[in-house]
Amino acid sequence: MPTKEQITEALRPVIDPELRQSIVDLGMVRSIDVHEGGRVDVVVSLTTPGCPSRSHVQKAVIEQVSALEGVSHVQVGFDVLSAQEKQGLQQKLGRGSLPEGSLAQVRNVVCVASGKGGVGKSTMTANLAAALFAEGKTTAALDADVWGYSIPRMLGVEGRPQVSAQRKIIPLTSRTGVKTMSIQYFLDETDQAITWRGPMLHKAIRQFLEDVDWGELDYLLIDLPPGTGDVSMTLAQLLPQAKFVIVTTPQPAAQKVAKRAAETARRFDIEVAGVIENMSGFTTPDGQRFTIFGEGGGQQLADELDVPLLGKVPLQEELRVGADTGEPLVVTDPDAPASQAISHAARGLIAVTPQDIPVMQAASPFPSDVSGTALPMA
Repeated sequence: MPTKEQITEALRPVIDPELRQSIVDLGMVRSIDVHEGGRVDVVVSLTTPGCPSRSHVQKAVIEQVSALEGVSHVQVGFDVLSAQEKQGLQQKLGRGSLPEGSLAQVRNVVCVASGKGGVGKSTMTANLAAALFAEGKTTAALDADVWGYSIPRMLGVEGRPQVSAQRKIIPLTSRTGVKTMSIQYFLDETDQAITWRGPMLHKAIRQFLEDVDWGELDYLLIDLPPGTGDVSMTLAQLLPQAKFVIVTTPQPAAQKVAKRAAETARRFDIEVAGVIENMSGFTTPDGQRFTIFGEGGGQQLADELDVPLLGKVPLQEELRVGADTGEPLVVTDPDAPASQAISHAARGLIAVTPQDIPVMQAASPFPSDVSGTALPMA
């Protein structure tokens, strides 16, 4: 029979579905009892009693322990961390609070970044979300560009979110079926300017991630603001297994800045899933093609980062019009060249991301203290 120490090591790859760190490193393995006949009892402590993914954790624990020689049966039980234990875990992680199930059923968190503005990052986020939904994936788009919020306009969503009985903010849903969340929904005036410093931005991102009832999602796309160094630090702390998709235009000025954004993400152990080249060329009605923003920058960036080029989206007026009117082109005209390129990128993203809730991946913690003022809704 294996020893308790061997069983503990076998459990190290099992991660908490929200904190995305090993349940062993987090001190969540409450007890291990080895019995005659090969039976092993494991008790795991959760941060919340109603953790939506406890069945996934149970399956992962059974799978890991059953693989050990001499184990014939594994019984998994659950309890909840005490208030004192939660406080100690908060201090260990450098967090003001622990998650309560909001992201437990989100399979993939994908941050859409560019490093600089004006390359169509938000347009790509909105259309990519709609394209993923068209591929049968439950999808949400979080507008983390607090100063330059635009996802509600691009997906045609207006209103003010409701609050559930569990005190969770309920995201609004677009006509295309994509769930959305943005600071715009909490403002008193249309197109109101936001004058927040960095810590307020971090607080907003944290609250959007932890206080919104996202439910079960295949993909949560996060539209990042330009200049994402500080935001990358926040995400590394809250979502250590998020992935980045880098949006660039072909010209070197955009490509070089996008590369810096990718390198910043990697510095905090955030994986870059791929590159999307926007505005790759313009084709006139008579078939002439003009490379207004240059040629090949997206492929060059993908090669330098050693990641796939997910798509090359041509410059097309209808794509811009759809973004301004809240009707994504991938929905209104899926056969348009730009729509085809974005749909291709969506299928590429599906190919490089897991389709199950991650409970068997190692994560590298990056503690940082985040503070600020709560959103008006809180």
